[in-house]
Amino acid sequence: MAEISLINKVPTRGKAVAFTFDDGPDPLFTRQIMDIFREVNGHATFFMIGRQIELYGNLAAEVHAAGHEIANHTYSHPDLTKLTLEEVRTELELADSRIRQVTGKQASHFRPPYFAATPEIIALAAEMGYTSIGCVNGEAKDWEQPGVSFIVDQTRLTVESGSIFLFHDGYGERSQTVEAVRILAQELAAEGFSCVTVSELLQSAAADQV
Repeated sequence: MAEISLINKVPTRGKAVAFTFDDGPDPLFTRQIMDIFREVNGHATFFMIGRQIELYGNLAAEVHAAGHEIANHTYSHPDLTKLTLEEVRTELELADSRIRQVTGKQASHFRPPYFAATPEIIALAAEMGYTSIGCVNGEAKDWEQPGVSFIVDQTRLTVESGSIFLFHDGYGERSQTVEAVRILAQELAAEGFSCVTVSELLQSAAADQV
């Protein structure tokens, strides 16, 4: 059986990238992120925490209504490697139930908190219908608030068609992330890149291979 692993980027012929955001929704920063993508006529993927959806369900609905994708980032953001597989399943199912209330369907994608996952966890997610998503710009470490320029510069190093970028819109002060994403999204749009959801990126790659 082929090894199942996180998808960090995919081969695409067209110029397209996927911005993704973990740990929301957040009543301040999520809307600022949505404004950025409205300005560049693009969409993003939000890996939401189930508990956050419980707190801000109307905001999650706004994200969905604006054409962005909602994906599964577990219910309570644990280190999944410290749980049993049944506990991992419960985390995904609880988050899924909140996502379904917003979108009417199961999310297609999953990202493990802290990228902490064993092959067994990734396989379980696949069994449950999820594609597990990584990123190419982990060195940007926006969650540490290292400075706008650092986030931008480290992400620029990873830009190519098919790249999946990771940022955070919740669980902390995210002003640096918002400004970095604004710069990057505008730059990439000016260079002819489309900002698409993870599902759109994967569908584009699949179509290119036909």
